[in-house]
Amino acid sequence: MPLIHRLACRAEFRSTRPLRALRRSHPTFAALFGLLLCAVAACTPTPMPAAPEVNAPVPMIARTALFADPAYASPKVSPNGAMVAYLAPHEGYLNVWVAPIANLAAAKPVTNDIARGIRQFEWAQNSAAVLYAQDDRGDENWRIFLVPAAGGAPLALTPAGVRAELVAAAPGDPEHVLVTLNERDRSWPDVYSIALANGERTRVMLNNRQFSGWVADRAGRLRLAVKTLDNGTEEIWSRSATGRWTVLSEILFEDSQMSHLIGFEADNEHVLMFDSSSADTAALVRMSATTGAKEKIAESPDADIVDVWLNPQTFAPEAYAVEFLRREWRGLTDDARAEITALEAALEGQVEVVSRSTDDQVWTIEESSPTIPVRSWVYDRRRPEAERLGRLFNHRPELAQAPLQPMLPREIQARDGLTLVSYLTLPPDADGDGDGRPETPGPLVLLVHGGPWSRDSYGFDPRHQWLANRGYAVLSVNFRGSTGFGKNFLNAGDLQWGRAMQDDLSDAVAWAVAEGIATPDRVAIMGGSYGGYATLAGLAFTPDLYACGVSLVGPSNLISLLNAIPPYWAAYRTELFARVGDPRTQAGRDLLRERSPLFTTARMRAPLLVGQGARDPRVPRAESDQIVAALAANRANVTYLVYPDEGHGLARPQNRLSWYGAVEGFLGQCVGGRTEPIGTDFTGARVYGVRGTDRVPGLAAVAPPPPAPPPARVAPAEVVSEAVVVTPPAAEQPPKDALITTRPRPN
Repeated sequence: MPLIHRLACRAEFRSTRPLRALRRSHPTFAALFGLLLCAVAACTPTPMPAAPEVNAPVPMIARTALFADPAYASPKVSPNGAMVAYLAPHEGYLNVWVAPIANLAAAKPVTNDIARGIRQFEWAQNSAAVLYAQDDRGDENWRIFLVPAAGGAPLALTPAGVRAELVAAAPGDPEHVLVTLNERDRSWPDVYSIALANGERTRVMLNNRQFSGWVADRAGRLRLAVKTLDNGTEEIWSRSATGRWTVLSEILFEDSQMSHLIGFEADNEHVLMFDSSSADTAALVRMSATTGAKEKIAESPDADIVDVWLNPQTFAPEAYAVEFLRREWRGLTDDARAEITALEAALEGQVEVVSRSTDDQVWTIEESSPTIPVRSWVYDRRRPEAERLGRLFNHRPELAQAPLQPMLPREIQARDGLTLVSYLTLPPDADGDGDGRPETPGPLVLLVHGGPWSRDSYGFDPRHQWLANRGYAVLSVNFRGSTGFGKNFLNAGDLQWGRAMQDDLSDAVAWAVAEGIATPDRVAIMGGSYGGYATLAGLAFTPDLYACGVSLVGPSNLISLLNAIPPYWAAYRTELFARVGDPRTQAGRDLLRERSPLFTTARMRAPLLVGQGARDPRVPRAESDQIVAALAANRANVTYLVYPDEGHGLARPQNRLSWYGAVEGFLGQCVGGRTEPIGTDFTGARVYGVRGTDRVPGLAAVAPPPPAPPPARVAPAEVVSEAVVVTPPAAEQPPKDALITTRPRPN
């Protein structure tokens, strides 16, 4: 993956927290975002209260409280410290709101997206406007728009049908931004400077060297670029004052997932980076942009450094985060250590600094924990210490009194001795003595993360809370290949899709059974993207282990998946082939076929629910179509939902709610948890029930079959006995080991 823009995108909607991480780790917009209690007063005399029910069931948390868009998200202070922008629903979709920092009651929406909602935004450095990104129904051709902070019509800064990524909104040039556009060359985008006043674009760099990423200094000048070689090594190139490019340093393939550039310090001569070249784990390093000399600032032997506080004036590092079981912040300066101590003492949950004003006097902060669904604060350093922290809002106020469950970090040993950091959530009242085990075993949902080069973390997870509330134990496992645990752990996943990576999941299930957590015949597996693949692989390669599976945008044929890499991922091709398998060689194709669930469907016996975005550019619809068709041919129990206006995941809140409504009914049928009726979850959703909707209670009534395809236009030679030869719909075609020409990327 490219050194500069490393972003692990997940198919599942979790929160808008990744938008903030996106800003810190790479200044780009590449994608990678209630429980209503009603009381009615009667006119009759008030009866005596009934005696409390003994062992009354824990209240059901409404799916809308967990999976609808949050009431608030992503608060960011303007560079001048005068305003705050955040996401909140407007006309039913997330939009950007702006308010004076001293008067939140005066907030007003400045965008009016009523198609998908906005999930990514940043302040312009001049504090006069907000920049946001939007694609076309999930196609990931991101356009960047500008809207005045005072409100007004948005200005499209980049053209339609072209993929744009933000390189820099530099403090030294607040009236321009640098972006890449793949308009000239779909594989190797050029760099443009765009004037915020009128959207005028000027090309500042023709990408004739096939650079895959760029870094500008604090004055807005392109200074560094990354080039990926055929062997997977990433070269860091430096640009001199005369415009001459030379190789400055390199990152070997084994370090490519852990190492990437962060940004320049104020002297514009030194750049910060995460770097694992001298150890197993990624350290925080300062590198000379002239000589390539490196100075190690901080490291941890236990896990990668994954985040850093930068002073908004000097851009020097002040604190860093290490995440093994939980994220821990460690100060590099006395002031930072004091701030961390004060914030952790004042707040109950984990603390994350979201934004800081240029003068460093006003911060926005988010606090969360497994039982605290994100709360936002403004931290005003101009005030006396006891008065600095002020509440902004609760992101999901409907959950304030909900019976949320603690998340338990666990270290599980794989069969070859690797330690798998995992997270367990138990149903309410299951663990009476508080020892981390239920009193009796019950159903388990193994929830597999996407990526696969990402990780599960400790904190609030709506899916954990939802499933636990329904009566399931929930287990998330950082299998080998996950990020954050050093390069040896990550590289142990190379060429292990469907093998050692899948064995780690099987070992975690065996652990849960041995620990008395799970009943062996009531284990479900569920995930999106790579997690969807792992679901299909689990049902295909270990058919006796799982009672059922849920796959959202999961690839089924690794050969067709990798042959469909889109042009703008040209720089990633070598790494994908090295980590998954190489479809250019016979040996590689043999390995990929062996690891593809599509070719083992005859062994798949457990019920399966499949969801797919029809416009997915990473895992094309054909990946789901072909395995559903193969299972249908074997008369297997498969239910298939297609979302015609979605890509890699479910962005529209109506679609998201419909999916989780279907999943809950499906799991209730196969492993027996509590279910909330589908109710209005499908209202406003655009979804087709392609197959098997009768197997989920209430689903057939709300998920109509897809419209019949129009008759194919055929030549006279194709007409037989006056009948037109019509190609069956994709979902009905037999599987083929063919090249798919749409655009996937495993995630």
